[in-house]
Parts: sequence; C-alpha cells; structure tokens
Amino acid sequence: MGELTGKVALVTGASAGIGRSAAIELAAEGAAVVLSDVDDERGEAVAAEITAKGGQALFVHVDVSDDAQVEAMVRRAVDEFGGVDLAFNNAGIEGEPAPTHECTAENWDRTLAVNLTGVWSCMRHEIPRMLERGGGSIVNCSSVAGLVGFETIAAYVASKHGVVGLTRTAALEYAKDGIRVNAICPGVIDTEMVERFTGGQEEATSSMVAMEPVGRMGRPEEIADAVVWLCSDRSSFTTGQAIAVDGGFVAR
Repeated sequence: MGELTGKVALVTGASAGIGRSAAIELAAEGAAVVLSDVDDERGEAVAAEITAKGGQALFVHVDVSDDAQVEAMVRRAVDEFGGVDLAFNNAGIEGEPAPTHECTAENWDRTLAVNLTGVWSCMRHEIPRMLERGGGSIVNCSSVAGLVGFETIAAYVASKHGVVGLTRTAALEYAKDGIRVNAICPGVIDTEMVERFTGGQEEATSSMVAMEPVGRMGRPEEIADAVVWLCSDRSSFTTGQAIAVDGGFVAR
C-alpha cells in the first residue's frame, strides 16, 4: 500500500522527461493515473509500463491549449476512476529563442497558450472535481525561469512567471476548501527540452551545467520525488509555494 492508494491523479505532458517520471512515481505510490500528452505512442508506452508493474493507468491524447480536450481528459478520469484528487499540470514547450523585440507573435501566443493558459484550463476543470471530493492537491510546473529572468526566451519566462502567480492566487482561493496548490520550479534537468535548447552541442551543454552550483544537471526523478511529496499528506501545511528544485540555481 502506497501513501497515495485510493487517489486519482492527472499528469499532463506525461510521455517523457519530468512528466513521465512523475506519472510512474505517483502510480508506484498507489494512485490511479490518467496520463496525457500530444505524443500518443510514447504516452501509451508509459501507461503500459505502469500497468505492467501492477499499477492503474490510462493515456488520453490532450493538447492543453485546447480547453475542450482538457475538459474531456478530466471527464475521462471521473468516468474511469471516479474522480480527481491530484494533478500535476506539467505540459509545456520552450518556444523559439530570440531577443524580446524579435520574438514573433506566433511564438508568443503558442508558448503562453500551452504553458500558462493550459495550466489555467487544467485547473479550471480539475478544481470542481476536487471540490466534489472534499479537497485535493495541484502541482503546477513552473521553472527557475518563473523566478528569475533569462535572455532570449521572453515568452517562456513570462509564461512560467505567470504560472507562479496563478498558483498563488488559486492557493488562496481554495485554502479553506482543502485544495492545496503549489508550483514546482525545476532547474536545469536532463530532459529532451534541455537537449533541444542546447542543440546537443557540448559547449552549450557544459555552459548549462556550469549554471548549477551542484555541478550537474538534475534528473527527472528528482523533480518527480518533489511532486509526489506535494501530492501527499506529508506536505499538508504547504500551499501557495513556488518551490525551486534546482541544485542551488536561484541561490546565486
């Protein structure tokens, strides 16, 4: 029996990286997990991996920038597992790097649609279901870029700062309803997103590692551990927080 046995969890962006690790760890702690992503093949593979280990999981194709798809995901969780108790709103994109005045309207709109509006859309549909259950825990994926500025990624930084503000507001609104809302702010994590950002170039990768006081990138599992803690009763007095899991990045 895991500490999340009997709970139902939603995880967006679950086909790879942090989302995949979080879905696997939530399931390992006993939660029934509804995974979503736009990558159907890998998302289905994660669900199959969980069920092969004796867990409960199903995959749903969801583009979080489409509110109707988000609503259908939450409805599927209710239909299949009876409700929603936990959510890790993780889906995100890095966008195209460029100085602020060269950031295109298309890049701005798409990045905020996925990273910020998508999180709001998820919460919009998750919260009523949690109210029905008498409470719950929501973890939104921000970034160290939601706490400090970074050159050439204005849309990404704006979206992740927005997630922190949205998280704090919702935490205040639902604190007395038993719903805790927190944000996780990963540092440089060894994921495909970081690999795309560096272009796989050794020099660029080394410069990213050099930004971390601990001298290495983080692992997706290390972020997943924090997500599971925030979803569990062990963090029962924690809400409205933007928690950096970053190897000391923002301590500089």
